[in-house]
Amino acid sequence: MESSMFGYFKTIGEVQGVISNATTLDEALQGGLKAIVEHVGAESAVIWYIDKAGDGKLHPYFWIGPIDLTSRSHEMGNGTVGRVYLSQKAERLLNFRTELDEETAADFAGMEVTSMVCVPFSNQFEDLGVIQFVNKTDGGQFTEEGADVMEIMAMMAAIALGENEALAEPWQPGEIVMSLRDITREFQNGDIVTKVLKGVNLDVYEGEFLVLLGESGCGKSTLLNIIGGMDQATSGSFTYLGRDISRATQTELTDFRRDNVGFIFQSYNLMPNLTALQNLKLIAELVNDPMDADKALEVVGLSERKQNYPSQMSGGQQQRVSIARALVKNPRIILADEPTAALDYATSIEVLQVMEEVVRGGTTMVMVTHNEEITRMADRVVRMRDGRMHEVTVNRHPAHATDLVW
Repeated sequence: MESSMFGYFKTIGEVQGVISNATTLDEALQGGLKAIVEHVGAESAVIWYIDKAGDGKLHPYFWIGPIDLTSRSHEMGNGTVGRVYLSQKAERLLNFRTELDEETAADFAGMEVTSMVCVPFSNQFEDLGVIQFVNKTDGGQFTEEGADVMEIMAMMAAIALGENEALAEPWQPGEIVMSLRDITREFQNGDIVTKVLKGVNLDVYEGEFLVLLGESGCGKSTLLNIIGGMDQATSGSFTYLGRDISRATQTELTDFRRDNVGFIFQSYNLMPNLTALQNLKLIAELVNDPMDADKALEVVGLSERKQNYPSQMSGGQQQRVSIARALVKNPRIILADEPTAALDYATSIEVLQVMEEVVRGGTTMVMVTHNEEITRMADRVVRMRDGRMHEVTVNRHPAHATDLVW
């Protein structure tokens, strides 16, 4: 008991330290939750906050785990989250002999929930929301002692935030463009099967800038390839504007890529024997309603370079041609795989400025990167680990490309 109490006080100190050293409220909440999760050994945890100035509902502020809660919300009093906020009393479902309520089951669709603790997130000034912990990472179940710790930690974290800490306005996602459910991807080499994706549940929204982040081998590029129709999942469903393309034929996938998706690659992939303008016109001829090639080059600031061959341009200029090539298709979504990895800092910022303008124009963009700083530009960041979604962060105040430093 003495060692567990030492661990408890040590974690409380860590939580308070993270919050006091944070420069923004987002950093405070995210860092504090991570410290608590590490101590209690939870598979998933969610900070639900109350939007008092808006719709009066509880929205997910930050969460850890293999689920996408972006579009979820709870009315006060409804479901476990709503009841805990309204009553300001924790609910402890340490083992499930009865079924989950409908709202909680919808939140964690795709997960088998075996243990859950939901506690108020409140301080002496106001009721901020609710913190929900789901499943132990070791496969066991939360204990009463563990639930006590979670409740006290949540209270201490709320107190540490201080008075008059205003939560940012909730991000309002657009229409769901793509929806992935229980996506797995396995590769077989002889008798050896490698599981790269292990059950991904993710929605992609109209007009958002979504970043997939993670170390090499975590599955982010494989996921991007499935989203772009360049690869197919081993199992699970993938829909685009409501159309299921999980089991599309190669011809159907080719049509899907041609008509809906633009690609930006790390290595540019330009035709070396064609000028910048010719590279774009080659792609424009493949689609029904292309953007004017000259206009696309103007958007990326390369009108004066349209007669240049790739070998006559810098790496940054070639990447901007690559962006223009993606734009000329008038795609609904653009996928970018490590687009700045081969560029120096100054050139990377120039390319990211162009991409920022593209997203502002209403195009959905999904980018794979290992660069933490670039995530500051995104509307949402999905951090992947070992083939699964590990964290989802919503940036209430996305940074401009010119604000980034690395």
